[in-house]
Parts: sequence; C-alpha cells; structure tokens
Amino acid sequence: MADTIIRVENLGKKYLIKHQQHGSYNALRDVITDKVKSFGKRIISPWNHKQSLTCSTKEEFWALKDVSLEVNQGEVLGIIGCNGAGKSTLLKVLSRITEPSTGRINIKGRVSTLLEVGTGFSPELTGRENIFLNGAVLGMTRKKIIQKFDEIVAFAEIEKFLDTPVKRYSSGMYVRLAFSVAAHLEPDILLIDEVLAVGDINFQKKCLGKMENVSADGRTVLFVSHNMAVIENLCNRVIILDRGRFDFSGKTSEGVERYINKSMSRAEAALVNRKDRCGKGKIKFSNILLEKNDGTLIKSVQSGMNLNIKLIFSSDQDLKNVVLRIQFVSQEGHLMFVCSNFHSSQPFYKFPKKAVAVCNIPKFPLPPGSYYIHLQCLKNLEVMDDIEYAEKIEVEKGDFYGTGRLPALKGGILVSHNWKLLM
Repeated sequence: MADTIIRVENLGKKYLIKHQQHGSYNALRDVITDKVKSFGKRIISPWNHKQSLTCSTKEEFWALKDVSLEVNQGEVLGIIGCNGAGKSTLLKVLSRITEPSTGRINIKGRVSTLLEVGTGFSPELTGRENIFLNGAVLGMTRKKIIQKFDEIVAFAEIEKFLDTPVKRYSSGMYVRLAFSVAAHLEPDILLIDEVLAVGDINFQKKCLGKMENVSADGRTVLFVSHNMAVIENLCNRVIILDRGRFDFSGKTSEGVERYINKSMSRAEAALVNRKDRCGKGKIKFSNILLEKNDGTLIKSVQSGMNLNIKLIFSSDQDLKNVVLRIQFVSQEGHLMFVCSNFHSSQPFYKFPKKAVAVCNIPKFPLPPGSYYIHLQCLKNLEVMDDIEYAEKIEVEKGDFYGTGRLPALKGGILVSHNWKLLM
C-alpha cells in the first residue's frame, strides 16, 4: 500500500469579520453617542451588553469547513477551485503559517512552501543569506546547504544579484529564488500556490520540469493553479474546493472537466453581483461591453474584426499605477492570449474613481468557437479585483485574411502573414 504522508481530518478554518454599524464613515457625534450608550448599557446589564455588541459587529466566516484528505508519498496533487474557494488557506494551514480552528493534521517529513511573493524571506538579508536561512529553517546542516548552493543559484538565474538585499529584487527574481530554494533543499513535501504565474514562460517551464523530478524522487507536491493545462499535465489527482468544502476528489481529467463546466455557468451572472472574486477590492469591475469600432454594442465577434472591449469600474478613490489584464480562454480552459496595458503601453498612472477603460484589438485573432474572458486589475502589482469566466464570447467566421477562407482550427489563433515565391 502507498505510504500516506499527509492526513487531514475534519479540518476547518474560521475567521471573524468585523462590520461597522454606521458604514465606512462615522461622524464624531455618532462615536460619542455610541460610547455614552455603551457605558450606560454596561452599568445596567454588562453581560447582555457584551453579547449583543459581539453579535452586531462580528461575523463568522469559514474559509475551510469539514475538509478531510489523504495524500500519498510521491503524489502530485492539484488543488483547484474558483477565487475564494479556500485553496490558499488550505496550503497555509498545512504549512503551519496559520492555525486550524477545528480538525487534525498529521504530516510526515519536512515541508517547504512557495505560497506568495515574499513568504519565507527576510527582506533585509541578501539572496545568499536567505538561502542559508531557509535551509536552516528546513533543518538542513550548513554542509548540506553548501552542497546545493551552486545548483540553487544557477537555477534561479540571479548570480549578479546574489549579494543584494532581496527587498530590491523584482517580483520575478524573488519568485525564481524562492522556488529554487524550496525545490532544491530536498523537502519531503512541496506546497506551491499560483505564485509561479509571476515568472516568465521559460522559467515556468523549468519549474514544472523540476516539480516532475521532485515527484520522481518520491517526494510529494501539492499544487494550486488556475491553469488547467498545467494541472492536467502535472497532477496525478485533483481536489476541487467550493466555498471552503470538498466538491470533488479523483482523476485529474474528471476534476478539470467538472471545474470548467461549473465555471462556465458563472459567466452568465452580472459582474457587479459576482461573489467569486478576489483581491483588495479598492476597485472592482462592474460591467464589460463588446463594441464595434463605431461604438455599436455587439453580442458576438467575428474573426478579424476591429473590436473594442469596454471595462466599467466601481471605486471609492482615485488610484495610481493601475494594470488591467484581459485573458481569453478556450472552453477547455487553455489560455489563448492576453491583452494588458502593462505590456502594450504602460500602467495607468492616474485612474479616477469614475473610470471606463477601452481595449482595442484591431484584428481579432481567434477562429470560430466559444471562449471566455478572465479579468484582472492590479495596483502596484497587487491584485485589486480578479474574476474568472467574467464573460462568454462567441466568435463567428469572418474574413480574417481578406480571401474569404479560414483554416479549420479547433484551438489556436489566427496570425497575419504574407508569402512570396523566390524564382
């Protein structure tokens, strides 16, 4: 029988969410009045007052509820679910970053984590010093760390910045070093969140290859990702979390299909009402509109057409350094292409409260079929709002090449190109 290396029984994680009784703003007279009333109630009935105050200002939120799980040695387990499903909370509890509210956890062996940029590093220390610090935390001897040191540095590609404090690293450099340390210092269990999305595509491929090697060596990987293609290629098994509870545990192909089907149904809800979103919330998507270049609203798109995507926001303050991302995803969950003002121009330095952003795609490159749009808004690379399957988009046949002909494609994109014959 396979050796169980992680056993979780009836795990729960509860948070208390505080609410203000008068909204986000209280006048001075309201504060004084509340204090006087509170003092009077405390004199008359202190116990009842305490109870009513607690009930009126705090709400219980279960990020995880009744989660039971067994993971075998050498297994690569994918953890998927919509935003706010509890995926990151589960990894934080397993890595002992946060304590569970209920349940039991039994873990055999050393655990190394890569959960979010900055976790596990001391910003004032250099890259070199953080390598030794992380190794010591994992219980490795200095001699063993030295043996792995050159391999860690080479994989992370940070030789020139090894003696620079990591607080001066870019997010990509930070992730490269963090992953390299986590993967090379021989943990028995490796926990990885979506943080790998920060790195460039070549480094992501290196990381995926390294995770396969880690699994082949008999070590265990728990991997959270929204990239279903990576999940299918890497994981032996998947679990789906939905609002903190188990929704599925089984074969990767069956789990991915179930997740995609449920995600598609969410695209029918209005953006302003979507609850399955994550981010700081300082700015939120409230609507998305598809338009022709003349401003006419449309429901479907033609291949090759000049398309405007209008994004409408709700915010309570002006923002700076805002980055917007529009991701086009196939029905199978594969990323087709990305539009972002970070890549095509620059972050919006001034972003007013009442803002409407328009992304123009002069020649829409997708062949006929059904696709979905994912939306993301960031400020200083911190996620403000993130909605998967924000909109379904139907693409009809169009005259992309000006010849009236299109290749018979299922997946892929259309690319403008020219031919000539040299005689």
